[in-house]
Amino acid sequence: MSEGGLTVLDGTHLRSLNLFLPELNGSVTGAQLLEIADSKASSSLFGLSLPQKVKASALSRVTAGAGDDDVTFRKKELAGEKASKVLSDYISAIADGLKDDPLVVSILDGNTLKLFLEDEDDYAMLAENLFTDLDIEDKGKIRKSEIRKALVQMGVEMGIPPFAEFPLLNDILKKHGAEGQQELGQAQFAELLQPILQETADALTEKHIVVIQNIKVVNGSDLRKLLADEKQFNDVIQRVLQEKKSGKDELGKTELIRSFLEKHGKDLGLPPVESNEAATLLYDAVFSEVESEESPAQVEDEFREYVKDVLKKFAEQLEANPIYCDLDN
Repeated sequence: MSEGGLTVLDGTHLRSLNLFLPELNGSVTGAQLLEIADSKASSSLFGLSLPQKVKASALSRVTAGAGDDDVTFRKKELAGEKASKVLSDYISAIADGLKDDPLVVSILDGNTLKLFLEDEDDYAMLAENLFTDLDIEDKGKIRKSEIRKALVQMGVEMGIPPFAEFPLLNDILKKHGAEGQQELGQAQFAELLQPILQETADALTEKHIVVIQNIKVVNGSDLRKLLADEKQFNDVIQRVLQEKKSGKDELGKTELIRSFLEKHGKDLGLPPVESNEAATLLYDAVFSEVESEESPAQVEDEFREYVKDVLKKFAEQLEANPIYCDLDN
């Protein structure tokens, strides 16, 4: 699934994965089976190596179902249908985890860089802006070594992968002499940068780099878990009632709940409303709907059902239209 130039990995790719096991000589250990499964998952997800927490969560589900701990499972010998079943369960557990908490990635394939390079005016403006930003002393000169800073500044948004994930960038810089203290004017900078970007684009065309973005997809999954957990839901009700008793008694029922959720909703699985227009619109839509249905809730049981209805509506809206929250801002 793609959203605004980003790709959302929600487990869909994994559910259509061919889980055929290669011909095995006898049995494999749990550790070897996990290596096979992780390789299959990675190849289905554009070569992405899944974060450790995603794999650990899936493994926890598989080992819990088998009554094993992590160490015991990795040493266990598995063969035939049993091995295939474990492989399927593990991949399904990863897919379920991604459905609840999707990953948002950028797939860097060189195309963004090529768009800049193919249009002379676009490239000239890019080079000029980068040079101006790097020329902090306004001398009209920057050092060759600052080409590296230019690439960092361009970043994933402009198609440049992080150096840590694409060390070939170091070789490309060295090959084109983008090192040392020699100073460059703007025209020289643009002339040196161009082949560096071209070679980077060509390298990415041959081997794509997938970068996980620090973006949270709020899709209602946490709210659904909360509503399914009686104890957790009761705790929320008690917190709302406590807030009511601690000075907000004068607020109407709807205002009280909205105030509580805007303050604590992030902990429950709602998007934060600060600097997030989509979240504000979501709150407006949900509370507009519940206000039209509002009836007096005089006792705690009625109040509890009202809160549950509000949270269900949030969960439904978010499932239909997830909200993307940039965790870096």
